[in-house]
Amino acid sequence: MKNFPKTIAFKKLLGPSFIILALGLGSGEVILWPYLSSNYGLGIAWGAVLGITFQFFMNMEIERYALVKGESVFVGLNKLWKWAAWWFIFSTFLGFGLPGIIAASAQVFSFVFGIESFKWIAILFLLIIGLVLSVGKTVYTTMERITKTIIFLGIPFILILTFVLAKQADWTALAQGIVGVGDGFLFWPAGMSFALFLGAFAYAGAGGNLNLTQSIYIREKGYGMGKYSQKIAGLFRGGASPPSPKGYGEASQQIKLSGEEFEINKQNIKRFQEWWKQINMEHLLVFWFLGALTMCLLMLLAYTTAFGNPTNVEGISFVINEGVAMSKMLAPWAGTLFLFVVSIMLFQTQLGVLDSTSRIMSENFALKKLGKNTSGSINLSKIYFIFLWAQIAFGITLFLFNIYDPKFLIITGAVINAVAMFVHVGLVNWMNYKILPKEFQARLWRKLIIIGIFLFFGFFSVMTVWDKVF
Repeated sequence: MKNFPKTIAFKKLLGPSFIILALGLGSGEVILWPYLSSNYGLGIAWGAVLGITFQFFMNMEIERYALVKGESVFVGLNKLWKWAAWWFIFSTFLGFGLPGIIAASAQVFSFVFGIESFKWIAILFLLIIGLVLSVGKTVYTTMERITKTIIFLGIPFILILTFVLAKQADWTALAQGIVGVGDGFLFWPAGMSFALFLGAFAYAGAGGNLNLTQSIYIREKGYGMGKYSQKIAGLFRGGASPPSPKGYGEASQQIKLSGEEFEINKQNIKRFQEWWKQINMEHLLVFWFLGALTMCLLMLLAYTTAFGNPTNVEGISFVINEGVAMSKMLAPWAGTLFLFVVSIMLFQTQLGVLDSTSRIMSENFALKKLGKNTSGSINLSKIYFIFLWAQIAFGITLFLFNIYDPKFLIITGAVINAVAMFVHVGLVNWMNYKILPKEFQARLWRKLIIIGIFLFFGFFSVMTVWDKVF
């Protein structure tokens, strides 16, 4: 048995929440919620804030399991439900195999540089992402560095633009929208479909099965019992043999998926509680606060610059309309720079999505391959890169068959992922109840919140299906 590790400095905790936050930048934050505000006004801002608040509590229960067990939630779910691995592979590929985010990135990029067809740019972007994820020493380190850089540059730029352009009346409309008061409506504007709202709500943060990768990222970062786990090595790195006991945490091609056990005593319970306080604060500040702030600012920016433009409903034209409006309101370079930054943020989001989905599918495939011997080692890196390039190949195939409308791809994927969230919220919290010792389980008030979230997603999933079918 191992000892539950001591907490580390707060600044060293930063990382996983940046990645999970960045996974939503290209779907909910940059596309869907600004699309809603540019077409229906800011009265729907409540949905964005409520959505990311829900995801905060969902993510913390996912982190709880990984913190205690030193393994991903997929390992635990595989013990409880024999079809879990196949479900997560299927639902992840179905929900995120549609390359809408990179299509949006390519369309905005092509507009900036005057390129007529963005399909070929999208294909090039997918290939670049594959190479970026393949050549690093460890995939996690590569992701964390890229993510932090783009967030620290992108969010302040958007903040400055919003403060310069938004008028007092716009800020008032945003404040009212957060509590559900819109221009002539309360909470729900006329004409907004269930599918569009559900997709945006699911992407108010990461969305779909991506939330579950939080357990993988904090394991690789070394939170709690994750200190004793290993990282996925780059495709072109060595490490064919498992590291020695002294090498826990090193990058390796051969990785043990199951975590380590520890004795339940006063010292270890106290250390868990210290970790729990730290990671709650880290996730609250980075994921919830920065996420909610970014979504609100992007919605406000879209409302200030593009609201009322009749072409907003066409694909992601509202983003281009924002850039054109900024060029007129400020200077030509301002609109161009905004669109370029949006393109980069979308590119980074697609990079993060491909990394996360490849992790989900590779780990679940490995679990089925290992069978009951989850303590055995397996070449997870090889499986990871097979899934990564399979997704890239699928995306390229869709583009070659001229299926590349960003709005269609993103909304379709978002609705699928909302249903996937309904499933995993129930599964993860059932698992925590069944597997985790009582000393480490959620308090009653958190359990009640999770039940409410589960029912909310269930209700809107049913209403969306009903709306589309009947």
